[in-house]
Formats: sequence, C-alpha cells, structure tokens
Amino acid sequence: MDRISGYGNGDSRGEARGAVTPRAALLVLGVLLLHLAFISSYLGALHDPEPDRVPVAVVAPDEAREGIVRQLNGLPGRPLDAGHGAEDADDARARVERRDLDAALVAGDAGTPGTLYVASGGGTALSQAVAEEVTAAERAAGREVEVRDVAPVADGDSRGLSSFYLVIGWCVGGYLCAAALALSAGARPATVRRAARRLAVLAGYAVAAGLGGALIAGPVLDALPGRTVALAALGALVVFATGAFTLALQALFGIVGVGIALLVVVVLGNPAAGGAYPYPLLPPFWQAIGPALIPGAGTWTARSIAYFGGQEVLGPLLVLAAWAAAGAALTLFFARLRAPARSPLDELSFV
Repeated sequence: MDRISGYGNGDSRGEARGAVTPRAALLVLGVLLLHLAFISSYLGALHDPEPDRVPVAVVAPDEAREGIVRQLNGLPGRPLDAGHGAEDADDARARVERRDLDAALVAGDAGTPGTLYVASGGGTALSQAVAEEVTAAERAAGREVEVRDVAPVADGDSRGLSSFYLVIGWCVGGYLCAAALALSAGARPATVRRAARRLAVLAGYAVAAGLGGALIAGPVLDALPGRTVALAALGALVVFATGAFTLALQALFGIVGVGIALLVVVVLGNPAAGGAYPYPLLPPFWQAIGPALIPGAGTWTARSIAYFGGQEVLGPLLVLAAWAAAGAALTLFFARLRAPARSPLDELSFV
C-alpha cells in the first residue's frame, strides 16, 4: 500500500509539474505584473486630479492686467498659467474656440463683471476646474466674473466623454483584430507576403470599424456632433495604428506581443489620453506621455472634430500616422528577418 500511495503522490507531483511548465509560470507572472501595472497606472493618473498650470489668457488694461496675472499665477499649487496674452475680448474668445488656450479672462469695467471663456467640449472636468479657480480668485479680489462656454458639449455627451470612449473602442478593435490573426495562423507571419496580407486584412477591418464607430457615435446614438466622414477617417487611422503596432510586436515577440501592446495602449495610453481628465489635470508623467500615444492623439482629434471644427489636429494626426507607418514597416521587417527559404506551401495560408 505504501508503494502504491507513494506512486500516486509522485504521479500527482508529475502532473502538477506538467500542467505548470516554466513557460506557463512566466506567462502567469507576466499577466500578474501587467495587472498590477494597470492598477498603478490608472490610480496614479486619476486618483487625485488637480489643475496644473492651465494656460489662461487675461485681457485687461495694462495697469490692471499685471495685478490679475500676478494674483492668478500666485494661487496655491500654481493651478493656472495666466501669462498668456490676447489682443482683445474677441481674440481671447477666438483663441479658446480654436484650442490655443483652455480659458481666457476678460476683465470687466468698473462695476461690471468680467467674462471667463471656457470650452467644455475639450473636457468638462477641465473647464469646471478652471471656472472654480478663477471665480474664487476674482471673488476674493472683490470682482465678479461670468462664465461663458464657447464650445459646449452636446446633449448626448453630457460629461464630454463620448470622444474618449469612442477612441478606446477603436483601439480595442485594433489589437483584437491583430490578436485574432495571430490565433488563426500563428503570432509570427512565416513570410513577408503573409505579413503584408495581414496588414491588408487589418486595413479593411480598420475602415469598417472606423465607419461603424462614427455612425454609432453620431447618427445612431447622437452622442457626438461633427462630421461623420471625418470621424470615420480618424477611426480607421486609430484602428490601423493600434493593430499595426500589435502586429509588429507579435512579429518580434510572438503572442507575448499582444500583452506588450496592452501595456502601451491600455495600461499607459488610456489614463494618459486626457479623456476623463484632460492633460492639465493629470500628474506630470501622464501629461508628458499622453499626446505621444495613440489614445491621447485620437481623443484630442475626436474632440476637435466634434466641437472645434477640426482645429489643432495636425500634430495628433502626425502622431497617429507615425504609429501606423512604423507598425506596418516593422511588421514587414521582422517577417523578413525570420522568413525561411520559401516553398510553394508557404503561400497556401492567406494570413
């Protein structure tokens, strides 16, 4: 009986070792680290939003302007950067409308309240935070101020988050498409031609996903104003950029590349995108990386299309184009590096 019992225990230990291979253990450890990074990034970015040097213009007579600027710049924690100028009230409003500035204060004449221009379409949390800081400071100085929203959010986008959620949906579609291609025919394409075919499939998927997302956000749910065609084009670029980046990582690292894509796009990109809290409300690290990542560039552009007539989108579009071009080029390059000598059988698989 002892021998039988011992044999059983040994067999159980052998089964356990077979079920949890070193490779599986490393993958589980990687998932745990990704999980903890997700928690750390989201809490680190979003747990305590505070305005940080929000760019604000001040329009007032020279003798009064200097004092107002000094007062706003001297607020505890330096929430505002009030050193920006504007020629007059019309110029101040125009600069907010085209996203040059997040707010502009036009001082009132003696006995009349001033006007603070904000744009909630660029993020309701930011416009509310600036309005609170400026109105409190002006009230403490014995002056009143009226807040005017020059780019208000749509009725179907009451918290100004629809652009962010739309872009996140597009990003998810991009790396899920790339992951599906990996599951169907291996993470690493066997030839350059197969890599090119995967990119072609991704491009078609990106066009369909971009159009579908724009239609849902616009005509179907009435969550976002703006031109549907422009949103659809943006969506196609966001989906393709995310998918191509994921394909490149898969070509280099195999299926682990999907996890690395999640780290960059979801763990770092989403909280730094300026969605729930625009850039000036985020800690410095997330402020710095947000505009350079796909979710941040996409969210900024979607808000500009929806609420600002497409103003200030060249930089973010170049960021997205760079991710797309680099992802496609690296996918082909890594496939070229590992491609074996070709045989007729190599071309039987479409992807």
